Amino acid sequence: MTKGRGEVSNATIDDAVAHQLVDVSLGDRSYQIVIGRSVLGELGERFSSMFPASRAVIITDRTVAKFHLEAAETSLRAAGVMPHVIVMEPGEKTKSYAGLMAACDGVLDTRLERGDLVIALGGGVIGDLAGFVAGIIRRGMRFIQVPTTLLAQVDSSVGGKTGINTGHGKNLIGLFNQPHLVLADTAVLDTLSPRDFRAGYAEVAKYGLINQPDFFEWLEANWQGIFDGGPEREEAIARSCQAKADVVAADEREANQRALLNLGHTFGHALEGMAEYDAERIVHGEGVAIGMVLAYEFSARLGLCDPLVTDRVVAHLQTVGLPTHIGAIPGQLPNVDLLMDFIAQDKKVSRGSLTFILTRGLGQSFVEKGVDPATLRAFLEEKLR
Repeated sequence: MTKGRGEVSNATIDDAVAHQLVDVSLGDRSYQIVIGRSVLGELGERFSSMFPASRAVIITDRTVAKFHLEAAETSLRAAGVMPHVIVMEPGEKTKSYAGLMAACDGVLDTRLERGDLVIALGGGVIGDLAGFVAGIIRRGMRFIQVPTTLLAQVDSSVGGKTGINTGHGKNLIGLFNQPHLVLADTAVLDTLSPRDFRAGYAEVAKYGLINQPDFFEWLEANWQGIFDGGPEREEAIARSCQAKADVVAADEREANQRALLNLGHTFGHALEGMAEYDAERIVHGEGVAIGMVLAYEFSARLGLCDPLVTDRVVAHLQTVGLPTHIGAIPGQLPNVDLLMDFIAQDKKVSRGSLTFILTRGLGQSFVEKGVDPATLRAFLEEKLR
């Protein structure tokens, strides 16, 4: 692995094929994340080696299918696997009861058995949906994540969180279901729009802001190489995956420290819900970017964090082109009551008590339970003026 300033990753490198490998250590449910250019072409060989005589169904969306489905099918067929394919509509609204039913019926139509596999080929929406489908069909099928967005490669494909959204909020219906393999092909990221790539970068920056200030400093110095597709891209993805793998191995079901991975997400999910998951207005990574800034600003308001640290976070996110304030969301601003309603439905709420990920400084995040609703409301009212 290329060693950058502030290197902290324990990821290893497969010298034979120049892939970076990250292990997610969960006992008999451990799995590997394979990171590198063109690893999608290895899908069939890895599938047939790991799961001989098994069959597969690919769940993808229309946009991803246009760019990457043929390569996935070709690789599988070359290894003797003839996959079924289910193509969903793109966008967050597919993570719904209707989308879940359609995907489940599609898998059942294939007559695949419990020992066969679901392959999630797509971004976070497809990964979350397909992982949920795999977890409930025949009381549990195996599945593989093939994430095709930066956000999915560094976050949603790792750790086993799956689910759908409802009118009450994001990801409120779901289960923990670990994949058996994650193939993160960094070459497919070249097909992303600049907006979608930036949105994924918010999750990369998040790992530095949680507890790795040296990584955040490295990102400040190397972000352009990540965007340009240089070796910094694989480095950033591997370090992000390693950071998440370490947390997941220590706290798989978010009983304690895994909640730190939700830095910015309580605010961000509320903003997405307010916008009715309309990607024209806001996508997940943009919500996370604004949410992280709000978390830092709220921490400063509470006297926990130096406002100058918040200014540094804002400066970097703005440099890469991410939104950093609620007013950047097109359309009508949300009202405080609606935001508070969504926040009250957050998964970290415990017996009605609000829980947030706050910070004492750069890379010094912590779980704060019992946040005062009146103080939060006053803060949000100010941000909406």
